[in-house]
Amino acid sequence: MTGPAMSNPAPANKPTAKSAEPLRQRLIRSLLYGSNVDRAAKARARVGLAILAFAAVYCVLAGRLVLFAVGADSHGARRTASQDAIATARPDITDRNGEILATDVKAPSLFAEPRRLIDKDEAIELLTGALPDLDTSEVRDRLSSRKGFVWLKREITPKQQLDIHRLGLPGVGFLRENKRVYPTGNEVAHLIGLVNIDNQGIAGMEKWLDNNGLADLHRAGFATDRLQKPVELSIDLRVEHALRDELIKAKEKFKAKAASGLVSNVRTGEIVAMVSLPDFDPNNPKEAHDPDRINRLTTGVYEMGSTFKAFTLAMALDSGKINLNSSWDARGNLHYGKFTIHDSHALGRFINTKEVFTYSSNIGAARIALSQGVEAHKAFLAKMGQLTRLRTELPESAAPLVPRRWGDLNTVTIAFGQGLSVAPLQAVMGIDALVNGGYLIPPTFLKRTEQEAMALAKRVIKPETSDKMRYLMRLNAEIGTAKKADVKGYYIGGKTGTSEKVINGRYAKKRVLNSFTAILPADDPQYQLLIMLDEPQPLKETYGFITSGFNAVPTGGNVIARIAPLLGVEPRFDLPPSDRLILAASRTTQ
Repeated sequence: MTGPAMSNPAPANKPTAKSAEPLRQRLIRSLLYGSNVDRAAKARARVGLAILAFAAVYCVLAGRLVLFAVGADSHGARRTASQDAIATARPDITDRNGEILATDVKAPSLFAEPRRLIDKDEAIELLTGALPDLDTSEVRDRLSSRKGFVWLKREITPKQQLDIHRLGLPGVGFLRENKRVYPTGNEVAHLIGLVNIDNQGIAGMEKWLDNNGLADLHRAGFATDRLQKPVELSIDLRVEHALRDELIKAKEKFKAKAASGLVSNVRTGEIVAMVSLPDFDPNNPKEAHDPDRINRLTTGVYEMGSTFKAFTLAMALDSGKINLNSSWDARGNLHYGKFTIHDSHALGRFINTKEVFTYSSNIGAARIALSQGVEAHKAFLAKMGQLTRLRTELPESAAPLVPRRWGDLNTVTIAFGQGLSVAPLQAVMGIDALVNGGYLIPPTFLKRTEQEAMALAKRVIKPETSDKMRYLMRLNAEIGTAKKADVKGYYIGGKTGTSEKVINGRYAKKRVLNSFTAILPADDPQYQLLIMLDEPQPLKETYGFITSGFNAVPTGGNVIARIAPLLGVEPRFDLPPSDRLILAASRTTQ
């Protein structure tokens, strides 16, 4: 029988459409849309999601367009300047009290992208009109190149930047670079040094910075901002200013060719002040190329004259073979081969060791050195660091001029400061060791504690020898050639030096290099001062003399009067003479 009533019913176990959907899809659909959502809701959700996606993409594009509009020049420059140096950031350099000696500022530089220029001739005409110091042919060569980026002028002024911006030249833009500035100008020029147009150190402590990791950091992509730890130097800007001011006055007064000075801490080896005149302004690098503006304290080497007698006497006293009362024949000139050694202030009698130093006897110093022997003399000066190049943070240093064949005659002349040329800083290091208890400490231009200094120190003479040297230097200020520098209250000690300069292979009596080294206070030294005047001229007030006692010594006195309070050296008055204060204390501790 057929008909609707007879149709076969669906099997009871046939799955429905809903039950046929996999469980995972049902779970995802349920989480996204709920359990009872129709197709229209699903479509609206998809449309909303698409709208959000497109909106996000358009926001990103709009943001990028804004960034390009604001800083298109700098972004383009960074992309295309891979083959051109860009001035990198450097840390501040400060003195020991935190005063800034060198820092970075931002300055605009002008560049061009030759491929984007529409009319090169128009661009050249407009740019040279806005910047008259631009070289037209050089600009044409650069703009005609196929490079994607060329510098046109580094470090332009804000007004120049505004004038060029108003020209509206496509393919011409500005990049803000780091420019090194030196707020103190000439004050610490030889110490700080300077940088090139790319902010890379080329002299002084600036070059030391690059040689000690800064350049590597830049190459690695680090140190790109100014958030770098400042470099603290040992220099005290107050002392530096006072020293430089007095040296300028002395150079002008005595019509000297050059003047230089240095203050060192005898206990740490720190250089507290260093001046060499004529100097230069590191903000104007062209001045630094003048060969007369070298740093005479580290780059120059000189015969230091009678200040070297301090080494001669220290050598003999430390050997134990002589004492302060040993006698030396100074009745007449000393003839050695075809050479004659004489004294400027001949006494014409036997003199003791103290008088050799106090009256600066060449004859006495020569006889003392000969009594020790050539090899002992060489060994002592080598131990004092006077025969090899002195290395400090400053890249500029010169090796001493040492005799190739060192015989008796060399020992005779070197004993009183002729025949051996050293860097003045080198001599200062040695004198420090003679008065600080006998420790040779390498000089430094960075801050250093006494504990750090002692870790580097090397004993070179006995403590009792150091006591005797301090006594001799104080005695020289009391009754000898350093009397004009004896500032009351500061109990200084000192040694003078006048060395004739070698001109055309001969010593010229009228052309001298004068030096004066002082320690303060002599009974317990903290600081050493060195003053040097190159070719001072005779004056009426110096009675026609050009020796150190009439120019370098009073200059040293003027400097001490100004810097001692700055260094915290308290004045003391009515102190006993050196034999009772220094020698007596030395005997008590021995």
